[in-house]
Amino acid sequence: MLASLNMRVALASVAPLVGEISDAFGLSSTATSLVTSVPVLFLGLGALVAPWLGRRFGAERVLFAALLLLGVGILARVLPSVYALYGGGILVGTAIALLNVLMPGLIKRDFPDRAASMTSVYTGAMIAGATAAAAAAVPLEKALGGGWEASLGFWSLLAAVAALAWLPQVLIARGRSGHGVRAVPAGGARPVSVWRSALAWQVTLFMGLQSLWSYVLIAWMPTIFTDHGMSRSTAGVVFAFNNLIQVAGAFAVPLLAGRMRSQRPLIVLVTTLVAAGYAGLMVAPVEGAWLWSAVLGVGQGGAVGLALTLIVLRSGDALTAAGLSGMAQTVGYLMAAAGPLAAGALHQATGSWTLPIALVLAVCAAAAGVGLLAARDRTV
Repeated sequence: MLASLNMRVALASVAPLVGEISDAFGLSSTATSLVTSVPVLFLGLGALVAPWLGRRFGAERVLFAALLLLGVGILARVLPSVYALYGGGILVGTAIALLNVLMPGLIKRDFPDRAASMTSVYTGAMIAGATAAAAAAVPLEKALGGGWEASLGFWSLLAAVAALAWLPQVLIARGRSGHGVRAVPAGGARPVSVWRSALAWQVTLFMGLQSLWSYVLIAWMPTIFTDHGMSRSTAGVVFAFNNLIQVAGAFAVPLLAGRMRSQRPLIVLVTTLVAAGYAGLMVAPVEGAWLWSAVLGVGQGGAVGLALTLIVLRSGDALTAAGLSGMAQTVGYLMAAAGPLAAGALHQATGSWTLPIALVLAVCAAAAGVGLLAARDRTV
């Protein structure tokens, strides 16, 4: 849970401060979007090597190293250089990728009979961390008196605490045979090639599309509100409320998914909620801000929880879960990285949020289609 608390903090803490960061470095809308897109891009690239690192060094060691790398990346972003800002984003994205990919395999290995409920616990903790970061970003800036740099840098402490708490797991795992996510399939069968599985690709595309719509909001939701006249502090609170509501969806949906043979009704539910929330942002962003934030929150939290649960439920063993997790998050986050960048570029070109939001609504429709296929009662 402590590790999971860190998995969105470094991303969610940026959105309420993105205007100040942009002003400090004189960035355009497109360049500003890279502050969010660069970490998300490396969520995908880091996921490429995460399964290999887990097999080579063991999940415990890699997760410990990831938490340390995350703390370093957070601190690098507050240095007085635009190169450090983006370079720190690379470190942050890589560190979170390692946490993202190895966690489902660890859950499948250590809690095989409670995989869905444990997924719900860790996704709930992940989103709780994002909520705290979003809500505290502006107050921390004022309380610490150090501008946006102090507010962002504060979260390196949470990574340090989680690393310290995780250290006993590294020590316990030393010398324990097979304690990494290395388990072989039952009966000595050859490992499944997830990259050749149609079902694995369906799970992967659902992961990518739901990540895309989430990272567009992480990057731009407060800005959408402030562009329509809302104060920056109020926009930050509404954004934090959105993250808070996500905890409900992230906790409840995986529990429901674990009790269903097919998760198709949940696919319809979460994609419909997200589409409705985005449509509200297009029609009446400020007037209905709290409502759209709540609707989006339940849908977003439910979607990410469902995507991670599908990785576990569609896998027959821990090794397949680790491989599918690596594939889904590599391709998924590479897809998601295009979201904030494209939304920022379209906004800059049109001077409006209508076209970016309309394209996200098309993403919701595509996610519903592939999600209905991924939710069938089958395993890779």
